[in-house]
Amino acid sequence: MLEARSDHVACSTAAAPRGADCWIHDVRRAIGQGRIDFFRPSPLRYWADFLVSLVAAYVAAGVYLTSPLGSWPQLVAFPIAAFWLYRMGSLVHEVCHLGAHEMPFFKAAWNVLGGVIILMPSPFFTRHHRDHHSQRYYGTPQDPEYAANMVQGGNLASVLGYALKIMAMPILVFLRFLLVPLTFITPGVREWTLRHASALTFNRSYERRLTAADRRAILAAEIPCFLRALLIPLLVILGLNPWTRIPLLYALAVATVALNHMRFLADHHCEGDGSHSDMESHITDSCNFTTNDPLTLLFFPFSIRYHALHHLFPSMPYHNLKRAHEHLVATLPADSPYRALERPGWWSVARGAIFGARPSAC
Repeated sequence: MLEARSDHVACSTAAAPRGADCWIHDVRRAIGQGRIDFFRPSPLRYWADFLVSLVAAYVAAGVYLTSPLGSWPQLVAFPIAAFWLYRMGSLVHEVCHLGAHEMPFFKAAWNVLGGVIILMPSPFFTRHHRDHHSQRYYGTPQDPEYAANMVQGGNLASVLGYALKIMAMPILVFLRFLLVPLTFITPGVREWTLRHASALTFNRSYERRLTAADRRAILAAEIPCFLRALLIPLLVILGLNPWTRIPLLYALAVATVALNHMRFLADHHCEGDGSHSDMESHITDSCNFTTNDPLTLLFFPFSIRYHALHHLFPSMPYHNLKRAHEHLVATLPADSPYRALERPGWWSVARGAIFGARPSAC
């Protein structure tokens, strides 16, 4: 419960002047004083969400890939497979936020059964996602997940470029793993690959900062992902799969990536100018979605739609965010700025990212 105890000095005593971010201190204190340990993960919930998503995704994908081309089972199975693959893939976010020694078997199972198969192993996500949460990098060009770095609302060329990046990403990821042996040609090529091509992000200006542990984790993930990527064309060459398997896999990958990057457009308002922000600006730039409209449920399959709350408490398990939010609403005063973080649905924020016109009130 580290975040719950991170009190600001200016708010530590009743006599101290209340700064602009004292409401954040109030939120943290309210969470710390709750009768529920909101920071305790439920292994049962993690395993259930993972296994249900995995079975549903692979069964639907199996129907999609093996049905006659253009048949109704294939057409029906495609969106089902894309959604459940996206839902399963979203759990890499939860793997990232687990403590170093928390649920090691779950992390391993997710990577072996999920991450390698969909070419999205957690070592290619964890480091850059934590940089997104860093107060030093949030909202700057070195924030790998800030949509303002990748799409400028109202700029048609930028929006089309964003769509093209979605279409190109599955190809780039596939080539990244297929060409793993070539990255060892020279130390310079290897170092460039580790720093610039080992993070699943659209932000090409992002440079990964590497520790020795990062290097070992990337290598451990690259080997099985190389074999997985190699197997896709090899089975076609050997005649064990039809040539149509490759474009079908590509279409499924694009749909899954698109779902994820539609969510990016509404995680934050993305109103930063690229400079460093203080903690209050960081949090007020983030959104909590409390409604259950179809688009919000589609793009936020887990309670991570309480995204501002997640940025306040990154180590709080996803399955506790809704309860923690309800506790805060019942505990904090009616005029708390925390309540202003709520938005009615995905589109209320995403339209600003796409069209560059944000409503004055949501």
